[in-house]
Amino acid sequence: MAIKLIGFPQPPNTLRVVLTLNELGLPFELEPVTDIQTIKTEDFIANKHPFGKVPVLIDGDFVIHESRAICRYLISKYQKDAKVVLIPDDPNKAAIVEQYLSYETAYYDPPLTKIVYQELVIKNFLGKPIDEAVVKQALEEIEKVLDIYEKILEGKDYLTGEYSFADLLHAGCAQYIYADTAHSYIFEKRPNVKRWIANLRNRDAFKKTYA
Repeated sequence: MAIKLIGFPQPPNTLRVVLTLNELGLPFELEPVTDIQTIKTEDFIANKHPFGKVPVLIDGDFVIHESRAICRYLISKYQKDAKVVLIPDDPNKAAIVEQYLSYETAYYDPPLTKIVYQELVIKNFLGKPIDEAVVKQALEEIEKVLDIYEKILEGKDYLTGEYSFADLLHAGCAQYIYADTAHSYIFEKRPNVKRWIANLRNRDAFKKTYA
């Protein structure tokens, strides 16, 4: 039975799972959510996600939700047969990947998500004016974060030196900043960060995911 992914087609949470599937070379079926009420039913809440959210992944009889948990499940189960190593077997190397994953969750993703929400959802989708104060504060925050990333990435193509799950999770928000906002300068003016983001966007799995 093919892997099924239930989710809205465009949001970062769905696409980070799609990117993981593509990196691992796994075939899957995307079941797009076109009506939000379909994920608020009693059946969906009881059997798919207790908070009525997506993405949800179904692999045979196994059901798992929350995008980062889904990605880790896929890596744990299928990486051994893939051409890419997203989380190394070596415990020290794996711990460093987890360290950078924590950076992404705590420092990188929150300000970028605020910017993407204002620019993509509020302005482009809903056609309403953005909250300039929110965007300004988020830009100031991410600038400080990227200053640190610029130092981390000195002499390296990827965060640990080799492509990993940590890099993968950073890719999505960066793509939205480039594609849907005028703020790509936050990456472009930092040579090491610029090179890193370019490396992420040039991967075959990335191009397939965000085509």
